Amino acid sequence: MNMDMLVTLVRVPLLVMPWIGCEFLRLRTRNNHICSRTFGMLALDPLIGAIAAGNVVVIKPSELAPACSSFLANTIPRYLDSNAVRVIEGGAPVSEQLLLQKWDKIFFTGSPRVARIVMTAAAKNLTPVTLELGGKCPAILDSLHNPSDFELAVKRIVGGKWGPCSGQACIGIDYVLVEEKLSSHLIELLKKFVKRFYGENPLESKVISRIVSKQNFTRLCNLLKDPLVAASIVHGGSVEEKHLLIEPTILLDPPLYADIMTEEIFGPFLPIITVNKIGESVEFINSRPKPLTIYAFTKDETFKRRILSETSSGSVTFNDTMVQFLCDTLPFGGVGQSGFGSYHGKYSFDTFSHEKAVMHRSLCLEIEPRYPPWSKFKLEFLRLAYKLNYFGLLLHILGLKRYK
Repeated sequence: MNMDMLVTLVRVPLLVMPWIGCEFLRLRTRNNHICSRTFGMLALDPLIGAIAAGNVVVIKPSELAPACSSFLANTIPRYLDSNAVRVIEGGAPVSEQLLLQKWDKIFFTGSPRVARIVMTAAAKNLTPVTLELGGKCPAILDSLHNPSDFELAVKRIVGGKWGPCSGQACIGIDYVLVEEKLSSHLIELLKKFVKRFYGENPLESKVISRIVSKQNFTRLCNLLKDPLVAASIVHGGSVEEKHLLIEPTILLDPPLYADIMTEEIFGPFLPIITVNKIGESVEFINSRPKPLTIYAFTKDETFKRRILSETSSGSVTFNDTMVQFLCDTLPFGGVGQSGFGSYHGKYSFDTFSHEKAVMHRSLCLEIEPRYPPWSKFKLEFLRLAYKLNYFGLLLHILGLKRYK
């Protein structure tokens, strides 16, 4: 088989089966030239799918993670053919030059602001784009009447917030929605697990992640400068600029108009937003841009169905965090402002290839009613054929069916 394509036979209607000399195929062909602009080691995931689909790839790692960028640039050439996979480092000017080129596909991971620049450049050549953008991923915390269930849920929230690089992950929890009567208990449990995982002084912990860059560190610190936001801090808030460290920080009902609640945090701040009834969380989520994922801790099956049917997000995970990213049998991607397109596992292969329809016909049999001049017989034949009414066609051909 030609490595440029994968062929799948598909079922076709009886009317066009091989007995009249017809065969349908789905032909998946490679895209050839791929430009992938990704954040750090995340470049390897789409790269696997692009190579599997038979493409040559240019990777532009983010300049915001220079150590990861350097690692990829130095390591990939040792193991992969440089004529097939090439890593190009640099800042915004390099990205701009790459976007001036004509690509068969562009894959981008990053912010909506930069994604608009990428899409604008891609539009000039009508280049298809896959965007993985993140956004403000909420965690809904239902009452969970069993105390041990509630505690486990909070433990998983702490892991899903501060575990992935101190909140610097597109699928990390951005904020929590909980009923007001449960907020005090939630805060105490959050403090408990933060202390268990990171010690009495998290800034001295060996397991807490630093902020990726001075630029992002400054941006995060500025989020807390709003007096009303600072007043909502109920735990943490300490920073250590020399090593770009920020303590896990919990906020209770910060102003909804503040930057911390309108921009993706991408850092170690966890706002808690209280509602009177947990069902109000659905309206709250729907009032904001569509998130990459929604986490919901609940045993209420009716509420689960409501979340699935009344909200829009890239994915939904019930009673856990982050695990959907590890499952390569599930598509990973956003919707709306959190991106579009998907990858992971077979979905990466699909993203970086094109499914082409191919049909082979014989030159033996012919369906004459497809040609003019038209008659009542031909038009009725086409009408029945369009409806795949084989019995009606047989009666019509035998002259046993009257025209309508």
